[in-house]
Amino acid sequence: MIISKLPEYFEKNGWKNPDDVYDGPFQYAMGTDKHYFDFLASKPYYQQAFNTVMTISHRRRGQNWFNFFPVEEKLRVQNPTDVVLVDVGGSQGADLIAFKDKYPDIPGKLILQDLPIVVAEAKNIPAGIEAQGYDFFNEQPVKGAKAYYLRTVLHDWPDKQALQILTRVREAMAPDSILLINETMLPESNVALSSAQADLTMMVSFASLERTKEQFETLLNDSGFELVKVWMPKGFEESSAGLAEQATLLEARLKQ
Repeated sequence: MIISKLPEYFEKNGWKNPDDVYDGPFQYAMGTDKHYFDFLASKPYYQQAFNTVMTISHRRRGQNWFNFFPVEEKLRVQNPTDVVLVDVGGSQGADLIAFKDKYPDIPGKLILQDLPIVVAEAKNIPAGIEAQGYDFFNEQPVKGAKAYYLRTVLHDWPDKQALQILTRVREAMAPDSILLINETMLPESNVALSSAQADLTMMVSFASLERTKEQFETLLNDSGFELVKVWMPKGFEESSAGLAEQATLLEARLKQ
């Protein structure tokens, strides 16, 4: 239904890419001013279905980021009471649970954050992970964590709102904190069909996009960060097909 309305939407808006998550193809087609996620939250059946989809294994193609990122070197804390990792917008905790399974003895606290309606459905959070209801457009309550982690969060938001999300993270960071962004990264050309389909889905539902490395760098720079490194599995061949199957991990720090 939404895709069928795209010609009308673009004609009305001067054939420009949408850039506001509250005024995109979804709102036009559905006749609402609600964000996609707010629309889901107003309909429990859809919200529950969405939460379930976010946990299924086929969405998690490729290796987990902590299999090719130097966790023990980069995620060190001085005290076991310090927060080592905050999973911001982490849904029902699948990533953080997998991380804890891989590193059960890593010192420091692990914190899962998502909207209260999402966290309330997280039924199998193991001991050692604290779940917090949190809206990432508000002040980040966890200050000075070693790492703040965003997995497939930013692709749901155009730059206008993505900058707000990153600003909230930046405000909470200590000088030695790091930002980890786990997302599919588009090549500059010859994009794989599945990546192009994902990019179209982001535009239709969220007025957003899948991003290239250059677009990520610009977004980070504009929000007060600098890109340190793009991490990929050892031996990974950076091609359009490879990037479609393997999410990269972008490591960033506060701009010096």
